[in-house]
Amino acid sequence: MAAVEKIKTYHFLPYKYGSELLLDIGRIETLKNYVSNSTLHQFSFYEIIFIEKGTGTFTLDENKVSITPQTIIFTSPGQMRRWQIEEKVSGYTLFFEKDFLHLFFSDELFLYRFHYFHQYLRPTNMQLSEIPFGKCLELLYGIEQEFGQLHNDSNHLIRALLYQLLVILNRYYIGVYNVQKDPYVHSDFYRFRSLLEKKFVDNRSVEAYTKMLNVSPGFLNKICRQFSGLSVQQMIHYKLISEIKKQLYQNKSAKEIAYEFGFSDPSNFNRFFKKFTGTTPQQYRKEM
Repeated sequence: MAAVEKIKTYHFLPYKYGSELLLDIGRIETLKNYVSNSTLHQFSFYEIIFIEKGTGTFTLDENKVSITPQTIIFTSPGQMRRWQIEEKVSGYTLFFEKDFLHLFFSDELFLYRFHYFHQYLRPTNMQLSEIPFGKCLELLYGIEQEFGQLHNDSNHLIRALLYQLLVILNRYYIGVYNVQKDPYVHSDFYRFRSLLEKKFVDNRSVEAYTKMLNVSPGFLNKICRQFSGLSVQQMIHYKLISEIKKQLYQNKSAKEIAYEFGFSDPSNFNRFFKKFTGTTPQQYRKEM
């Protein structure tokens, strides 16, 4: 077996500016080793990348995103990342901890309301035309200016600008990918998405989540299909396959992964993986 590739995890630095501030912004071209290091790594926080110039690829889990001007990339905590740069990249990176928004809005489900985070089915990037991309840059510039001269109330202004940016990005994302617009999304759908992120290793049945949510299987399937296009079981499987692929990145054996994710034996694990990907874990590792 090939040597295991160690995955470095980067954590947020909340006291970089003195008092606690759970958001930061930077110009990509000025951040040391930000894109020059092509090793596999992950963040424990959220990040949105805005590409103004440059070419190459950005791998997020098993998906490769082409780096081109006016590309926006959304990353959620724990996703595997790798930069492979061909021409120098410039633009903005915006990263933040969930509590920067959760504590203010008193809503643990807040970030699940945006289509581009914690995504299993649709892309985690989008290409914008010049005018909408420019609107994003204006808001980023406002955040950057506030970081240049912080005040006691700066976190409120920065949070307001971030909130505006996230909502605008969600509207653009809906337009780019023709996501169904619905004036009301049931809160149980967001609660399910949140539980799935936290509980998927130990709970892979529809029944487990309907009990946690105190709803019927029929109702949960209805709202999941309505707002994601997937059944409850499909969402569970997409999440599980995504996490298994992360383990395959690290060259763990099928036996190790099978028992880590609660499969009775490696053969059941191999059948499950092939059913949903069309390839065996060993073939997937080789292709990767």
